[in-house]
Amino acid sequence: MVKGVQEIYAGFGGTSLDPLYEIFGVVTNLVGGYLGARIGLNSTMNLGLVIQVGALLMLAVPSVMLTIPWVMSAQALSGIAKDLNKMSAKSAIKMLVPGNQQGQLFKWVAILTGSKNALKGVGFFLGGALLTIWGFKGSVIFMAVALSIIWLISLVLLKKDLGKAKNKPKFSEIFSKSRAINILSATRLFLFGARDLWFVVALPVYLSAQLGWNFLWVGSFLACWIIGYGIVQSLAPAIINRLNSGDKIPDGSAALWWAILLAIITATIALALTCKLPAVVVLISGLFIFGAVFAINSSIHSYLIVSYAKEDGTSLDVGFYYMANAMGRLIGTLLSGWVYQSAGLVACLWVSAAFIVLAAFLSIGLLRST
Repeated sequence: MVKGVQEIYAGFGGTSLDPLYEIFGVVTNLVGGYLGARIGLNSTMNLGLVIQVGALLMLAVPSVMLTIPWVMSAQALSGIAKDLNKMSAKSAIKMLVPGNQQGQLFKWVAILTGSKNALKGVGFFLGGALLTIWGFKGSVIFMAVALSIIWLISLVLLKKDLGKAKNKPKFSEIFSKSRAINILSATRLFLFGARDLWFVVALPVYLSAQLGWNFLWVGSFLACWIIGYGIVQSLAPAIINRLNSGDKIPDGSAALWWAILLAIITATIALALTCKLPAVVVLISGLFIFGAVFAINSSIHSYLIVSYAKEDGTSLDVGFYYMANAMGRLIGTLLSGWVYQSAGLVACLWVSAAFIVLAAFLSIGLLRST
């Protein structure tokens, strides 16, 4: 069974690349947050773009050079670049929105977070189209050129001192001293660990091995899910306001109750599969409900970290928080493969539900911090 899981997951571009990607994400967010406060967010943003261009060009070499260590190195650099840009963009929003306009801050954070994930899903289809038109080498060169143009525009338009702390932080300050941010970061770790615990390895392998879906069907389904997930993230402020019959800025209680709802949904999916209800119906309907509620959880958390972060040196707090996010994804990815091989998809769902319960329990601490 283990060999079969490895072969199927490799068909989706898995193997050891995802853990390496997240390991570098943990380090990058910690160090990147510090660099952003020291040298400015424009510098970390541009550094991320340059590294991503370099990672793409590493893949444009002759095919005989595309060994596993070479491709893993390119993937690691891509992970560093992604996290530098994400941390920079999330931190910059706090600089651009006045502190007394928290409703606007929530909307812009949700739009940024949601559009990023929706475009990630679109990227699956765009990548397929580029491969069809230009092949692998032509596709990575095209992307490298496009990002180089964006980098040049960024050099011209971004403010040089954006996000630079007035008081230069020491490297020892990369770990947050804020109780609220520490609690929120721990909650984020378990929340994203719970998602990836069944979504990253277990779900695609189950759809292929147990339900007989081919790689095209599985990849397209998951890409559509990610696009929908991103759209709901962007719409989270409107959804929350509609549910509350008016403008409502999320706080610690919102993080708590939405986490509880997500835990109930995850446990319900696991229970339905345990009771031998039709797996296709349960998984497709359950996954979309789970995705919608998780997207709102994610948007609330993304807003709270930007709101909680201190004005001077915002990137230190944001970087620490997204370090916890990357750590959660790393733990979830590793557990997803291990738990699935040991006990199957239902076990992954139950462990995921337990992670979300822990996230909800930790969120109680936010009630006393806000």
